[in-house]
Amino acid sequence: MKKFKTDLHIHSCLSPCGDLDMSPRRIVEKCRERGLDIIALCDHNSAENVEPAIRVGEALGIRVLPGMEINSKEEVHTLAIFGQTNQAFAMQDIVYGSLTGVNRPEFFGEQVRANEFDEVEGFNDRLLIGAVDLGLEEIVREIHRLGGLCIASHVDRPSYSLISQLGFVPPGVYLDAVEVSDPRWAGSEGRGILETLGLPVVTSSDAHFLKDIGRRVSVFFMETATVEELRLALLGKSGRSVEM
Repeated sequence: MKKFKTDLHIHSCLSPCGDLDMSPRRIVEKCRERGLDIIALCDHNSAENVEPAIRVGEALGIRVLPGMEINSKEEVHTLAIFGQTNQAFAMQDIVYGSLTGVNRPEFFGEQVRANEFDEVEGFNDRLLIGAVDLGLEEIVREIHRLGGLCIASHVDRPSYSLISQLGFVPPGVYLDAVEVSDPRWAGSEGRGILETLGLPVVTSSDAHFLKDIGRRVSVFFMETATVEELRLALLGKSGRSVEM
């Protein structure tokens, strides 16, 4: 098995809370500097910056997975991570069809679409920071139907998390893993909660600024850098595994 250093939760300048320096090129360059092998670009409710990030990743030897962080109507944040851009864009169509409101940059921040050359190509006017009119169960079902991984975001945080909003995994919601922001929580006060959830655990940076990329990583032991291999590692199957 090969060792892959991963950060599966990074935002770009498309996220209204993301720093404007978080262009696709700068993100991938920082990932290379930090020695990362696999990342997932997961902007709020959108995948519009994934293609340029993938192209830069291909040039610099970083596997960039297309994804997004979806905010359910229960205001639970969930990572959708795919192997192919067409899968991510199909999920984006579903999300956009259930997302209302117009962004107000003066309050929430700009939502910049950028290319691989650090050039601004436009702005997304949707209220990407908002919640979609889809329940968590429906979101998870659609992610899996499209072949993606579904990871509950930052379950150790006091807001916008599975634990803070619901306190449990509802029947019919089949998550692939949960993400913690701080591994120390997982080994202390969060241990009992995670045991009750009974799901694989990963940690990621949730970076909104370049300096935060790779501050939290998970190490996957698997054959190749694919979503299918990530899935096997989360399940602990065929010799694959994951460590925080």
